[in-house]
Formats: sequence, structure tokens, C-alpha cells
Amino acid sequence: MPRGKEEIWRFSPLPKLAPLLADGPHTGMLDWAADLPSGVTKSILTRYGAIQRGVQAPFDRVAAIAMACAPFGTHIDVPAGRVVGRPIVLDATGRRGIAHGHLLVTVGANAQVTLVIRHTGVATYGEFLNVEAGDGAQVTVVSVQSWDAGAIHGGQHSFLIGRDAHVKTVTASLGGDVVRLMETARFAGPGGQLEQFGLYFADAGQHIEHRLFVDHNEPHTSSNVDYRGALQGKGARSVWVGDVLIRKAALGITTYETNKNLMLTDGCHADSVPNLEIETGQIEGAGHSSAVGRFDDEQLFYLCSRGIPADEARRLVVHGFFADIIRRIGVPDVERALLADVEAELAATMSYSIPTDGELT
Repeated sequence: MPRGKEEIWRFSPLPKLAPLLADGPHTGMLDWAADLPSGVTKSILTRYGAIQRGVQAPFDRVAAIAMACAPFGTHIDVPAGRVVGRPIVLDATGRRGIAHGHLLVTVGANAQVTLVIRHTGVATYGEFLNVEAGDGAQVTVVSVQSWDAGAIHGGQHSFLIGRDAHVKTVTASLGGDVVRLMETARFAGPGGQLEQFGLYFADAGQHIEHRLFVDHNEPHTSSNVDYRGALQGKGARSVWVGDVLIRKAALGITTYETNKNLMLTDGCHADSVPNLEIETGQIEGAGHSSAVGRFDDEQLFYLCSRGIPADEARRLVVHGFFADIIRRIGVPDVERALLADVEAELAATMSYSIPTDGELT
């Protein structure tokens, strides 16, 4: 059991996560609704069948317990060469209790698909998501945490990227008391591309933590990580830790990771920790950056000097800060929903209600 002194747990609120860290049977469940396009199949695997079918092992204790305790595994398969014209949408609704989930997604060679997973309601939920992208596949995975107050969510999302495959992930955490997700990626062949985008909005008393690990274990691969967060209210806490490992065999790779945090009110705390471990000098490029701060005074001055009220100017700055990430999702319905969620968060901070037409400007 972690004690809070370990590097991977020193930022985390262990008392709140305790139910997900303990072994033992848990009987809670989420209500799942799936919208599967033609040609995509879903099957239920036994607990042990799902463990054997997975190509990646969990790094995270919460995910390991979720894999061991989930009553079954859900396998979604996209056949090779299949171009799925509309997103696969999975809606998970919490109904309290301690629940575990193990989801496996396999995308065949040269297939194209977008998967959207939305979490709502209240639950204490541990998960392990295992995604395998075949050679030449194009995969987008969007995970939205729009939990109600009182929810606890932890787990791991793992991605295996095939030769010349392109994987894009978008992770948005906006609700719940505690959200702690680990995202790992490694490559099954050269030429793979990875894009990881994320946004989070922490309110008073809320803890949101994202940990990323990119393992460049193959040559001529690339990764780009861009996470952005905003915090408001006393006790709002965010943690972002980004780790990139460039192995000796990873010749000619490129990687960059960045994290930006906006402090909207006093009493917030954000930790931003980017890391690079490089075992070879024969790379195209590698870098990282992070920032934690308040509004840019020059931007506010520019807007206010043109007659825009100060509150509206601040809203526009935050709007643009997040819209740059949201517009990269590529799923209009999800983009509009996330933008509305961001506007609702901002409306709670500003002195008036903020209308939105759902457009990214």
C-alpha cells in the first residue's frame, strides 16, 4: 500500500483514493450505454480471459486492482482496413458504490476510428483501458470526466502504437472530487506518431491529477504532448507529471511536452513536472516546458483598451486558452459539449452568466 512518500504518490490524496487501492471484491457497477457503428464488434470476456488478452500490463496500482477485480472485461474490435465514419460513443453513468472496469480496444491494420468515453454521475471508479493500434491505423481516443460532486476516479490508459500508426488522445477532466489518471504509450514499430492533448478545470476542494509516460522504444517515432489547466477556488489542486523516455534504440525521434496552468483565483495550487530521460544523442529533437501563473497582463490590457470589460476580457483569455485544445478533437458534438462545460465553469467565477453559441472562436 502506498504511504504518500513514494514519488508517484506524493501529490495524491491517498485517504480519498483508499477504496481503490485496497484488494477485495467490489460489487458496484456503472451503467454503460454503447453506440457501435456497423462493422465494430463488442464482446464480453471473462476476468482471466481479459487479463490474458491484454498486450500491456498496468503500471498503476489502481489499474492493476481494477484489472484483477473487474467481474469481466469488455473487448471492442475494429477490423483491419475498416474506416469507421462516425465515433464509437461509450457513456458510463455512476450509481455510487465502488466499481472497476477493464476495457480492451483493438484496432486492426490501416483502420480508422474515433472512440469517445464519457463519465457522468457519482461513483468510486477504478479502470484499466488498453488500446492497441495496428500498423498504419489512425486512432483517436477521447476520455471525458464530467462526474458529479462526490465521485472518485482513478486508473490507467495504455496505448500500443503500431508501425506508421497515428494515435491521438484527448483527456478532459472537469468534474468529481478526485480524478487521478495515468496515461502510458509505447511503440510496436518505427514510424509511429502520438499526440496527447488534455484539459482540466479544478474547483474549490477538487483534486485533478494527470500522469503521462511516453516510452520511445522504436526509431523514427514522434510524440507531442500539450495539457492545459485552470484552477479556481480555495483548495483547488492540480498535478501534471509528464515523463518521456528515449531509449538507445530510438534513433531519429522527435518529442515535445508542455503543460500550462492558469490560476483564476487565490487559494489554488498547481504542480507541473516535465521530465526527459535521453539515452541516445542521435535524435531529431526533444524538449519540454511548463508554466503556472495568472492572467497575462498584456493580453488583458490589450482587450480592456478596446472597451471590453475586465470580466469579459478574462473570460476571452481563458476561452482561447482552452479552445486551442478543444478544436483538435475533431468531433463536433464533443467539442461543443466541452466548450459549454468550460463556459459553465467560468460563469461560476465571473459576476454574470456567460452565453455560448457552441462555436470555437
